[in-house]
Amino acid sequence: MKKIILLSILLISCIGVSLRAQTYLAQPRIKQTINFNDPKLNTEATKFKQLLYLLTNAYVDTLSMSRTSEEALIAMMQQLDPHSVYISAKDAKEMEEPLLGKFEGIGIEYAIIKDTLTVQSVIPGGPSEKVGLRAGDKINSVDDEVISGTKLTQARVLKYLRGDKGTKVRVGVIRRGESELNLVITRDKIPLNTVSCAYEIQPGIMYIRLSSFGAETYNEVMVPLRGKTLRGLIVDLRGNGGGYLHTALKLVNEFFKQGQLILYSEGRAVPRTDDYADGSGRLQDVPLVVIIDENSASASEILAGAVQDWDRGTIIGRRSFGKGLVQQQFPLQDGAMVRVTVARYHTPSGRVIQSPYKMGKAEEYYRSFYERFINGESFNQDSIKINDSLKFKTLRLGRTVYGGGGIIPDIYMPLDTSYYSKSYLAAVNRGILSDFVSIYSDNHRSEFIQKYGVFSASQSEELNHKTFNNFVQHFEVSDQYLMEFLEYAKHNGIGFTNEELIKSGQKLRSYLKGLIVRNLYGLDYYIRYDNLTDKEVQKALEKLK
Repeated sequence: MKKIILLSILLISCIGVSLRAQTYLAQPRIKQTINFNDPKLNTEATKFKQLLYLLTNAYVDTLSMSRTSEEALIAMMQQLDPHSVYISAKDAKEMEEPLLGKFEGIGIEYAIIKDTLTVQSVIPGGPSEKVGLRAGDKINSVDDEVISGTKLTQARVLKYLRGDKGTKVRVGVIRRGESELNLVITRDKIPLNTVSCAYEIQPGIMYIRLSSFGAETYNEVMVPLRGKTLRGLIVDLRGNGGGYLHTALKLVNEFFKQGQLILYSEGRAVPRTDDYADGSGRLQDVPLVVIIDENSASASEILAGAVQDWDRGTIIGRRSFGKGLVQQQFPLQDGAMVRVTVARYHTPSGRVIQSPYKMGKAEEYYRSFYERFINGESFNQDSIKINDSLKFKTLRLGRTVYGGGGIIPDIYMPLDTSYYSKSYLAAVNRGILSDFVSIYSDNHRSEFIQKYGVFSASQSEELNHKTFNNFVQHFEVSDQYLMEFLEYAKHNGIGFTNEELIKSGQKLRSYLKGLIVRNLYGLDYYIRYDNLTDKEVQKALEKLK
C-alpha cells in the first residue's frame, strides 16, 4: 500500500525500517561453539561476575539481577554497528513470527475504533471465516468479558485472540441489523502472507507487491505466475525491510542465467562466499521492473542490486535504505539471542550496499537517514550525495552505478507532497480518516452490496474483480460524503480551512474512496485501486511497453 507520508510520518516509518531490517537473517556462515574456558575471555567474564556479586550483596537497595545484566548486555551491543542487537527471550519468538509465515489465533484483521474491536477483514479459510464472522462486525465480549469501552490496546487484543491451535474462544458479536451473536471460534494456524497483492495489471503483465521475505515468500510469488505467458513483471518492494536470505536468493535465482553472480559476502572471520544463479529460473527472459523506496532494505536491496548490476531490468523509485550487513543469530542459554554482524554484502559489480556508520553511533546513523528528507533527496534527484570514488560499471552494458549506501534507481521518482496541508496530515496521522471510513463503510455496507455486488473469499476471483470494478467505476465521493467527513474531523479537533481544501481536496476524496475499498474488499484490492494513479506503477507500465 502506498504510504501517505509527511516528515513526521517518515520519521516513524524510518524507525520501523531500522527494526525490520534487523530481522534480516543470514544463512549460517560461522559454526561457533562457545568455549567458556577460553583464557582470553575469562578475565573479563570474572570481572562481570564480581560486579554482579557486589551489587547483589553490597548495594544499598535490592536489585533485579536479571534486569541489571540484561541492560548491561543491551549496552554492550549498542557499542557495535547499528544492526547488531540483543533480543530478550520474551521478544525473540514474536520477532520470528512474521518471517516464519504463520501464528496461531482466530484469523482476522482488526482496528480499534473508539475502544471497540472492529473486524476489518477475515482471513480466507481461517477459523473466523468458518463460523461466519464478517468484516464490519464488532467484537463486544471475549469469554463473557465485555471489552468494548475498556481502553483496549493492541497487547490486550492479542492476549484475547491469539492462542494455541485447538483452543476455543467465545466472542460476542454486534452486527448491524441483528441481535448480538455468540460465536465459538477454534483457534488454528493462521498464514501470514508476505505478498500483499498479485494480479495481472495489464494483459500479460503481472504486478506483485512483496512486503517482506518470509519462509513462504517464494511459493507466494511463484504460484500466481504459474501457467501464465508473461510479457512483463513488476516487483514492488516499497516498504520491504528484508527477511530471510535463503528465500531472497531462491527468488532472485528465477531471474538470472546459470553462473551469473547474485551477491557475495565477506567478513573478518568469514571468507568470501559467492552465490550464483543455477540456471533453473523460469523468469530469465521476462522483462522486469523493480520498484523501491527509502524503506526498501536488506533482501530487497540484494534483489534490486543484482537486477541493476546485470542490466536485467529497470529500477524505479528512490534510493533504498542501505542495509547490507550480514547478521548471524546466536542463541543464549535463557532463550534470548544476539544477532551479530559477521560480514558485509556486495552486489555483483562489487558495490557495498551498507550505508556508512560509526561504531556505537546508531542515533547518528539513523539521523543521516532522516536527513535525506530534510536535504531534499526525496524530492530532487540532484540532491543525492554521490561519491565519485565509489563508481562501478554494470556487468552487461557497462553503465555507471554508484556504491556508498543503498541502491540508486535507474529512473528516479520524487515523493509527491503537493497535496499536503496541516489538517490533511493531522487527519492521517491521528487515524481520523481511517476511523471515519470504518464507521461509514459499516453504516452503508448493505447498500454497497446491493448497488455494486457481493464480494466474498468463497466466490471466484472473476466475480470479485467484477464487483470491485463496478464500485471503482461508479462510486464517487459526493459533496455530502465529504461534508460528513469534515464534520467528523471538526468534532475531533481538526478543522479544514478553504485553502487547505483547495490544496488537499482532490487527494482527500481519492483517499476516502480508497479506504472504503480497503474496508469492503481488503488490502489486495486497495493496492489495485491505488495503482490506478500510482506514478511509480504507471511509469513501470510505460517502461514495459
